[in-house]
Amino acid sequence: MTPKPLILLTNDDGFFAEGIQALFRGLKDLGKLFIVAPDREKSASSLALTLRQPLRVQRIKSNVYAVDGTPADCIYLAMKRFLPRVPDLIVSGMNPGPNLGQQDVSYSGTVSAAVQGTFFQVPSIAVSLIADQDGDFHFREAARIVHRLAKYWLRHKLPEGITLNINIPPPPFKGVKLTKVGIKRYEPEVIEKKDPRENSYYWIGRGNPKIIVAKDSDVLAAHEGYITITPLRIDLTDDEARLLPVMKKLVLSIKPE
Repeated sequence: MTPKPLILLTNDDGFFAEGIQALFRGLKDLGKLFIVAPDREKSASSLALTLRQPLRVQRIKSNVYAVDGTPADCIYLAMKRFLPRVPDLIVSGMNPGPNLGQQDVSYSGTVSAAVQGTFFQVPSIAVSLIADQDGDFHFREAARIVHRLAKYWLRHKLPEGITLNINIPPPPFKGVKLTKVGIKRYEPEVIEKKDPRENSYYWIGRGNPKIIVAKDSDVLAAHEGYITITPLRIDLTDDEARLLPVMKKLVLSIKPE
């Protein structure tokens, strides 16, 4: 008898977040679900691992674990300690806010958790939501979309080394587009304040992003109301090798002593 699919859920918002709880409810008919997620918000943690202090884990209930570490830590612990076997699918999210463009994708704990799953050769997807005009996120409707996508990828395996970054706008959706990573540049903002002892401390903010419109980009398609699916490669090699001629000259110029 074929065992039920095993699906691991994680995020960077905490095990209690509405997005991951909506996924747990929406995907439970597809197989056996586990949540291994941070015990608090860990946004913008990227692929950081906790290496210089111990990690503590609280078992919230059956198949639900809260980790006082990063999203990438959660994937490590899930794979090596808490799951009965290698999962068939990892879903990271649903993040209340988009992860579109180069900077979002690079900083995002949501996306990086899925990338960490891909490092373990497990089909992995990251899901983020875009708010409507009132600032509300439509978790239930988005969970239905993820259900359809997860059901498909449980039957048709993702290519090795590929992570899918999915952004879902508020309904009604115009459709689905396969996109490239676009460009959305943030104006750096650093706010300085003083503590009661007159020592300076700082808050780093992203500021308002400037969108660089490009055809087939995730940023543009999402802005137009499409669900975007962007395949990310964990092989960061520049296949076009634009720097190769320059690098060849550099290599030839370095002589052994």
